[in-house]
Amino acid sequence: MQHAARRIIAGLIAAGAALAAGQLAAAAIAPDSAPFYAVGNTVVDHTPAAVREWVIGVFGTSDKAVLFTCLSAFIALLAATAGLVEGKRRYGSILIGMLGVFGAFAAASRPTGEFTWIWPSVIAAAAGVLVLRALVNRARDHDAPDRRTFFGAAALFAIGSAGVYWLGSRWSKGDVVAEERREATVPAPVAPAPPLPDGINVKGAVPYITSNADFYRIDTALRVPQVTTAEWQLNIHGMVDRPRTLTWADLNAMAATERAVTLTCVSNEIGGDLIGNAMWTGFPIKPILESVGVHADADMLLSKSADGWTAGTPLEVLTDGRDAILAIAMNGTPLPVEHGYPVRQVVPGLYGYVSATKWVVDWEITRFDKADAYWTVRGWSARGPIKTGCRIDTPQTGRRLDTGTQIVAGTAWAQHRGITKVEVRVDDGPWQPARLAPEYSVDTWRQWWFGWQATPGEHIITARATDGTGSVQTDQIASPVPDGATGYPKRLVTVGA
Repeated sequence: MQHAARRIIAGLIAAGAALAAGQLAAAAIAPDSAPFYAVGNTVVDHTPAAVREWVIGVFGTSDKAVLFTCLSAFIALLAATAGLVEGKRRYGSILIGMLGVFGAFAAASRPTGEFTWIWPSVIAAAAGVLVLRALVNRARDHDAPDRRTFFGAAALFAIGSAGVYWLGSRWSKGDVVAEERREATVPAPVAPAPPLPDGINVKGAVPYITSNADFYRIDTALRVPQVTTAEWQLNIHGMVDRPRTLTWADLNAMAATERAVTLTCVSNEIGGDLIGNAMWTGFPIKPILESVGVHADADMLLSKSADGWTAGTPLEVLTDGRDAILAIAMNGTPLPVEHGYPVRQVVPGLYGYVSATKWVVDWEITRFDKADAYWTVRGWSARGPIKTGCRIDTPQTGRRLDTGTQIVAGTAWAQHRGITKVEVRVDDGPWQPARLAPEYSVDTWRQWWFGWQATPGEHIITARATDGTGSVQTDQIASPVPDGATGYPKRLVTVGA
């Protein structure tokens, strides 16, 4: 039993050494070529839509932490197995070698991958095999001196691996980008956003402006891309007369604008919280497109992020006068790295998967019948207009309330159409109009509240919204796939003792 336990420890430490060596090698080649991230991103890319939506529905913005945990547990299981089966025939070494081959294939197959991306996984496998052999050889003997030799070597390898991993992480530009962002300034907008009117924040609803820290994050990037302003470029090509490449200096020579825009994730469940409203500072997209001479028969902008993720946006919504911008700031500060620093797209009226490309570095002007984006090839709809929806922020399901007047409050959204009415129904009673906070713009959500005369017992509170075109939010329940969830938000509450 003690011999088996030492073999398991040997396998785990060998895996740690492999990951550390791979991380250090990736720092010199490309951070995304690190075996852990290459394999993790491949898992994300090939996860069925139903599984992905279940994970987001259950864990929300913690979905990446769940994936990291599951992937780490799987690696630990394989590492322990490698330690147990390592012997004269070196089955454990073969297992580690196979994992290295898979990691190399996964890295080279990434959208931005190159042949050189195989080397971190190759180096990782070699380091893992060497450490495994060294420790397993010391794990075979049972007398006290050899036990001390084994645990001493194990401790040395573990500490060394931690140090190597730390060096690899430090050399992956994260500190450079973080320091650059701390020192960056936001240009004064030539067209600042109008001031917020009094009464726009409703008691019981979430804040009208979502803080950067509270803004939802749903994307496919396991390792947040690290792009400096010096290396950032936007390559514009395809069905255009005058291809061009924008640099950071080119972008900042333009007139900046500031606008409040509400963004929504297509994975947002009925009444969910994958939605946020922020003040964005950036540069209008329409003049940039005009400068390159878009062909008359083009109808899609295929944007690409620094890590290869793509979104297909209808050109019509980028040129119809709405505040579609290349954003460089969020709520008065440079974009947080996890929200797209240094440059991202913000387009009112469309779900993020077809518009809100973070770390954007490439625009191909094309057609929907010629190109597909990341999520459309996985079964999601191509154009992704945001559906009219609302949410009950208070009271929460399960709350016990007193009798008498109770405030029901929440938010409603129909980006680029606006909200004209919200209604509330208690149990099977009639729909009653809620009071609306002032409308700031049709591109942002609108808060509402309703004074309910609560009576004893259990009650179901339901809400629905009407947008600026007169369309009422549908009661038909649909999951997020393929073009956004629908249905009425509900809350079950108990009134009285």
